[in-house]
Amino acid sequence: MKSQFFGYLVFASFFFFFLSYTDKKNGYSVEELRDLYSSGNPKLWPKPFLFDEAKEGFQDIGVLPEMEFPENNLYSKEKAELGKLLFFDTQLSESGTISCASCHRPEKGFADDNSLSLGHNNQQGLRNTLTILNSGYAKTFFWNGKTSSLEEQVKHPIENPLEMNFKMDLALIKIKNNLDYQLKFSEIFGNEGITEENVSKAIATFERTLVSKKSRFDLFVEGKKDEFTDAEVRGLHLFRTKANCINCHHSSYFSDQKFHNIGIDFFSENDSDLGRFEVTKNPLDKKKFKTPTLREISATSPYMHNGQFSEIRNVLMMYDSGMGPDFSDP
Repeated sequence: MKSQFFGYLVFASFFFFFLSYTDKKNGYSVEELRDLYSSGNPKLWPKPFLFDEAKEGFQDIGVLPEMEFPENNLYSKEKAELGKLLFFDTQLSESGTISCASCHRPEKGFADDNSLSLGHNNQQGLRNTLTILNSGYAKTFFWNGKTSSLEEQVKHPIENPLEMNFKMDLALIKIKNNLDYQLKFSEIFGNEGITEENVSKAIATFERTLVSKKSRFDLFVEGKKDEFTDAEVRGLHLFRTKANCINCHHSSYFSDQKFHNIGIDFFSENDSDLGRFEVTKNPLDKKKFKTPTLREISATSPYMHNGQFSEIRNVLMMYDSGMGPDFSDP
């Protein structure tokens, strides 16, 4: 599925027009910026505008590297295909009607178009569904980062009473009663067969194969200099400089993979989600949420952990508003 998130940059270039520079003041014409950014050499790019807290672990935006698979769960085509079957299998839910794909829909960028997804007995979930495209590049999972591997992540939606409302041991019974699954697990995992660990490994392997195709941004920075319009070139430059987007959305994954409180409660007073605090119990982490990737952003609306904004322009307006009071305190 082709990422088109740099339509966002087009809008950003107009939205932040009041920030736009004159060629004389900043020393770069659009033609010069085009040549620099499409040079294929990020070392030639203008220096990004970074806050001090963003400098630790900073990696500039760029093309996604090859996916790496962990040593204890190496890739095989057969394992990925098995994981795909399980991902779309409604047997992993108590009702027998919900699969992983019910919320992570391929046609919606492996997210969905609900602010808060609906799960078991049509119950509404607590947070917006994150895309699992490119999730193999993530360091933590879920909005609060409660797991640190795709394998560990698998069981949480299965056992969440608001989502699939099941137990892994009961799901295993259903899988073990399926002759096709018996054969596939035996071929892939040998005598280990059908276990919770192997179910998780298969699904995680499939999820790591879900990688975005090259976007127009990727093609542009690799040297296809006419791929971007002038507005998109300006938008890219603003993204990395005066608009400050890159402070949180950096690396080829377009996320710093850190957790931030950006003051969503200012727009939704009843939002009592404590975010990262649920994991760390550190008061300073109250209402902090993981920076989502911007890849596939055109397909994954609505946005924010509570799905509050239906369009990217709404998100930009929030940032431009000053985001209310100081939200750095817990």
